[in-house]
Amino acid sequence: MSAPTSSDISGGSQRVVEEIEIPVPWGFVAGKWWGSRTKQPVLALHGWQDNAGSFDRLCPLLPEEIPILAIDLPGHGKSSHYPKGMHYFIFWDGISLIRRIVKYYGWTNITLLGHSLGGALSFMYAASFPDEVDRFISIDIAGPTVRDHHKLAASTGDCIDKFLHYETLPESKMPCYGYEEMIELVLAAYDGSVDYDSVEVLMRRGMALAPTHLNKDGYHFARDLRLKVALMGMFSLEQVLAYAECIKCKVLNIRGQPGMNFGSAEVYEKVMEVLRRTASKVVYYEIPGTHHLHLVTPDRISKQVSEFLLEI
Repeated sequence: MSAPTSSDISGGSQRVVEEIEIPVPWGFVAGKWWGSRTKQPVLALHGWQDNAGSFDRLCPLLPEEIPILAIDLPGHGKSSHYPKGMHYFIFWDGISLIRRIVKYYGWTNITLLGHSLGGALSFMYAASFPDEVDRFISIDIAGPTVRDHHKLAASTGDCIDKFLHYETLPESKMPCYGYEEMIELVLAAYDGSVDYDSVEVLMRRGMALAPTHLNKDGYHFARDLRLKVALMGMFSLEQVLAYAECIKCKVLNIRGQPGMNFGSAEVYEKVMEVLRRTASKVVYYEIPGTHHLHLVTPDRISKQVSEFLLEI
């Protein structure tokens, strides 16, 4: 565990930040703990193929008295990859992962903060353990992604073959890039959701120097290639709505405008409609910004997030 450092990203107040590692059966989950280590933190969960750096610009703008633990999900950032032979069922795996972390620290009355995939995982955990979650914040997603099951059935074989290909790809075939080339590649892949500076923030944990034994110069992506096979274990709308009915806690949902372009736009509203009936409180905002508005324009949502976290 490294020594604490301080950060004042985006002009926020200085907060102590410490790199941490949480042991799990396949290795460890890495993270950044912002603020006091003597108080139970908010658990922050990033989006698919992002990392804990996703919150680097928002955390300094939030109340100093509220610590935050932002983790790298398995296979992302600095966290251990799953062993060979294991699939990433991204929306399902997160429930067990959060449970492991909660039990490891002995937390009660959990508060979760999630962006995209992380918001969906917060939703799933709050539904699975409704009496143990006090509140959760979801940024630009309502619940797990819904996919057309006919298309999913038709693509299953291709997904399996891609998974096996990535799993057996020799290390020598690992693509490596120069720093600027890597940043520009990621910037293009996000298709306007992030800007150059935001990509640099994400790539502090999202890229690594090529292993010396490969005799290659440059950087490679730190995340597990198998994460690209993300269609396995998706949900139907009926499943998502059934989980929404189980949620009891306070919910803050911040939707970016334009935010993410969801395949089925009506799903978001249907999930929110159920939450308004079942959750103890629902606060909903539509705020101008991209899907990564918490990273690119954190000042636009910091007040709403702070008020929700501080509310008694």
